[in-house]
Amino acid sequence: MALKRSGLGPKGKGLEALFEQKKEEFESTASNEAVMLIDINKIEPNKSQPRKNFSESSLEELAQSIKQYGVIQPIIVKKSSGGYELVAGERRWRASKIAGIKEIPAIIKDYDEDKLFEIALVENLQREDLNPIEEAMGYSKLSDNFGFSQEEISKRVGKSRSAVANSIRLLSLDDNTQALVKSGKLSAGHARTIIPVDDEKQRLELAERVIEEELSVRETENIVKKILESKKEKKSAHRVSKFNTESYGKIEENLKNILGTNVKLKSGKNKGAIEIEYYSDDDLERLMALLGSINI
Repeated sequence: MALKRSGLGPKGKGLEALFEQKKEEFESTASNEAVMLIDINKIEPNKSQPRKNFSESSLEELAQSIKQYGVIQPIIVKKSSGGYELVAGERRWRASKIAGIKEIPAIIKDYDEDKLFEIALVENLQREDLNPIEEAMGYSKLSDNFGFSQEEISKRVGKSRSAVANSIRLLSLDDNTQALVKSGKLSAGHARTIIPVDDEKQRLELAERVIEEELSVRETENIVKKILESKKEKKSAHRVSKFNTESYGKIEENLKNILGTNVKLKSGKNKGAIEIEYYSDDDLERLMALLGSINI
């Protein structure tokens, strides 16, 4: 059985892949870094850890591997008042506790809080088992806390800039819809599709319909398109209704008094018209002379 490497980035890359420009910070046992065995109970998890949920089955699988082979890749910790705080390798630490390991190999680093937070975010965003909302929040924190552009974030986590941008868009969803994404009931693809529906209640109802009817992303896109078209039509109808206000009667009466003839205001979908009545050629000439005397 091939040993499953844990706590690493995708495609089997080590932590050094996270910050190539600072590779020395993430080297394992092959480097000059001192690896120490630390009492596992003296290590506390990183509070800045973006991943809040850990797969129990995945941890059990890793624990079995650790029982057989030990912890191949040291975790990284920093000293704290009570002992040590994890910087990277929480899955290995958790699985080692399940495996009954008393001491775990670790490299001690002296990071300030900002650097600790940055490394914890990037190390976890390299992984593929964060739920989409946790991932989006991680990208957002890298942007808000460290001023990274989406391009810079994409280089650090090894994903395309568009993937980062699309992920962050999920944070524009309301909390209830985000909860459906966190739970895995609603996919990130479906969630992004319903973002344009700005009515929160309608969006949530659509999300629940997607789940209940197992709609595809394409089917969901078609529904969203119809919702947006319907809303556009309602707005257009509302604009038309503004033409037909009670003030029209007063305007018509004022024009009638000025021109000395019946005047009607008419409104269409996107335009209106003024209809002026005349009753003979002489009446028309009178109106033309009257209108021509108006200084514009």
